[in-house]
Amino acid sequence: MFSKLKLLAKDTVIYGASTILARSLNYVLVPLYANKLSTFDNGIQAVVYANIALANVIFTYGLETSYLKVASDAIKRNEDERPLFSTAFFSLFVTSILFSALMLFFAPSLAVAIGLAPESGLFIRYAALILFLDTMLVVPFAELRLKRQAIRFALAKVMGVVGGVISTFVLILGLGAGLSGVFIGEALGSLVSLLFILPVLKSLKPFFSPGLHRQLLRIGLPYVPTGIAGLLIHLIDRNLLIRIPQHDIERLYGAGFQASDITGIYGRVAAFGVALQMFIQIFRFAWQPFFLQHADDPEAKPLFRQVMNLSGIAVIVLAVACTFFVPDLVRYHWGGVLYLLPPKYWMGLSILPWIFFSYVFDMISTNLSAGLLITGNTRYLPVVTFVGAAVTTLGCWILIPLAGMDGAAVAILFGTAAMCLSMAYYSARFYPVSYDWGRLSLLLGAGLAFALWHGELLLWLAGFGVEGGVAMTVKLLVVLLYLALGVLIFRSEASAVARMVKKKLRPSGGGRS
Repeated sequence: MFSKLKLLAKDTVIYGASTILARSLNYVLVPLYANKLSTFDNGIQAVVYANIALANVIFTYGLETSYLKVASDAIKRNEDERPLFSTAFFSLFVTSILFSALMLFFAPSLAVAIGLAPESGLFIRYAALILFLDTMLVVPFAELRLKRQAIRFALAKVMGVVGGVISTFVLILGLGAGLSGVFIGEALGSLVSLLFILPVLKSLKPFFSPGLHRQLLRIGLPYVPTGIAGLLIHLIDRNLLIRIPQHDIERLYGAGFQASDITGIYGRVAAFGVALQMFIQIFRFAWQPFFLQHADDPEAKPLFRQVMNLSGIAVIVLAVACTFFVPDLVRYHWGGVLYLLPPKYWMGLSILPWIFFSYVFDMISTNLSAGLLITGNTRYLPVVTFVGAAVTTLGCWILIPLAGMDGAAVAILFGTAAMCLSMAYYSARFYPVSYDWGRLSLLLGAGLAFALWHGELLLWLAGFGVEGGVAMTVKLLVVLLYLALGVLIFRSEASAVARMVKKKLRPSGGGRS
């Protein structure tokens, strides 16, 4: 059993590292887009990419998950899974051609439907190509996971992103392709991944089974509404922000901006939430095998409570630190030639505290999901997701006309908080754990207060002529003060961590003389 757990841990590290590396590389493009494309073009890109993510759920209609399930069961019965591979691949091949053709034909109308001008239909056509190529990768990547070929999986993923990033830089900087270069570069990256997984297609046979196809659809289709709802929590903001009325834009931001400009500024600033997103992603890769491994331990529930406390402290402190220092990184003129985001984007920096703290609720939900997975009550996970999506959508609809970009960010915070509360309800119902809600709430409330006080602190320091390095030092002291507050609130956990670190650092006996 221990050897199997070691294999699981090894695969988790490879899959996790490759996914995180791929996402991190993609964010290298954010300064390129911000500095070389207009805010208007960035708005188009933000809206189209948000809808590519939603359309991807429809293009794949749950077949990745269903193929893994059905093929895994076939292998356990010592049956040949290749008929399943061929059936799933040809199903996606035919339907993706159909869906892409519809997108190509109705591109101007689809552009209008998502809040863009008919002339943006060109980018809908690029999106159709990207979706087709990405869909062709779904079953081969699932096959690699099924056969535990983690290295090949990671290589194909990462090299696809590297190819896409390099292509985008060449197209925009070298060839002056503008916004089209963003989409063409993405398509080329998907094509590189496809080239790397071509050996997997050796399992493909000219075979299609209607019976197997019905079996795959029966498992896969229920994932479609849940997948869309999950994406809406973090993507509906772009789709509603692009529809903000012009008179609200002028009231909030003055003349000279259109809805696409506001959406572009919002999308580029919100991308800096990647710091917390990556932190949670790393935790999630380690957390699921961990709690499944220890679910039957006598001390499982106290252990999970401590994990909640430590991960909660870490993500809240990180959210406060990012709120204090990310704006400085954005405004810094690197080498006197480059801003991460040029000054025209700085009007959107006020959304950052809301974006950062929305990930705090994501972390808490990730912890709480253990209870539903351990007890097998996963049928309630879609309910949780739909609650979050509904609150986010309603919040955006109400708050965007009132507060623009800040309204959209606050709506995301409300949506993730609602999802967290729903998850807490079901977790307590099926797998009650005595979490330290009082202390966590105190730390979170203090963190929000520190974050929202950040702007007032800057104005107060500027009134005394304190700027630059001195102001940074003051802010660092404030963050350390908040960390000290966290240590005070969670004294026992801090002491345990200190003892563990001290034990690790203590030299073992029998050292060299």
